[in-house]
Amino acid sequence: MRRHVPYIVSGLVAALLILTGAAMAKDSTMEERLDRAFAAGQLDGLHSVLVIHKGKILAEKYYPGDDQRWGTPLGAVEHNRDSLHDLRSVTKSITGLLYGIALSDGIVPGLDESLLQQFPDYADLSGEQQRDRIRVRHALSMKMGTEWNEDLPYSDPRNSEIAMERAKDRYRFALDRPMVDEPGDRWTYNGGATALIGELISQGAGVPIDAYARNKLFTPLGINEFEWVAGADGVPSVASGLRLNIHDLGRIGRLILDNGVWQDRQVVPADWLDVSFTPHAVLPDGLRYGFFWWLAAEGTPPYWVAGFGNGGQRLMISPANKLIVVVFAGNYNQPDAWKLPVKIITEFALPAVSPH
Repeated sequence: MRRHVPYIVSGLVAALLILTGAAMAKDSTMEERLDRAFAAGQLDGLHSVLVIHKGKILAEKYYPGDDQRWGTPLGAVEHNRDSLHDLRSVTKSITGLLYGIALSDGIVPGLDESLLQQFPDYADLSGEQQRDRIRVRHALSMKMGTEWNEDLPYSDPRNSEIAMERAKDRYRFALDRPMVDEPGDRWTYNGGATALIGELISQGAGVPIDAYARNKLFTPLGINEFEWVAGADGVPSVASGLRLNIHDLGRIGRLILDNGVWQDRQVVPADWLDVSFTPHAVLPDGLRYGFFWWLAAEGTPPYWVAGFGNGGQRLMISPANKLIVVVFAGNYNQPDAWKLPVKIITEFALPAVSPH
């Protein structure tokens, strides 16, 4: 669920810790402190934590708890390093990486190409001036100008992403929403924009996006096990359907920290990461947004970049600290789910790596 106001607090706290070197006194390892906090009920819903600093694992913990597979209850799960876990909207961020790879492969349109013209089956939607002005970059930055509402719980059929999943044609649904703004003017969280970007990748590659991801991103990183859950139409959900284990999501964090290079191979173009982590929108709460990546409120480049997911999923990369934090949690559809990953980052991870 999209809830942004509290994130400005976390962004400012993180920036303060980075800039001032403020740190919590340590009398034990991070893992021991996590265990104590979990036992005390201070980390409710936490499933897994992985903290990597300068390539070294500082903490790796797993806790049992109820979980879901894309909204379907799994019951109690004993989470471990091999457990696949919903990424939810962190999936969007990985889809953004795939678009950069596809762009370098020359199989997808450029950022300033008309979005609607890439979908000739919906030519009947053309002719409306605002809609005709939507560009590919507007989908990647979620500034399409169309009506979209994901403020409702994802269990609510009125939520636009759920309505798209239930529609006969997800791409028509995403493209034909009423225009409410000029494209590029206003940011609106929009899983439909991600669905359109994912389809451009699949069209260009000639294979489903999960196959393209396996060939171009996952296999090069040594990611052998994953699941990309599909909707009723059989199309993998590029907005929220990817499932990885925590170490493999950490590999993606390491890839980003190393400017797209993995074992001397440029997997994601460095210039794509630059444009993805350039602020394309400044949100009312102070955070910024790139191309399917959340960005810290301050810093050029941003102090941190992150993928956020419903339930408390988080991949946070802080280049300033050479730090990667991955959090998996089960607080799905809870409006305060953001508090858990923020607590882990600001009270456990950052103090452990800030100068003393």
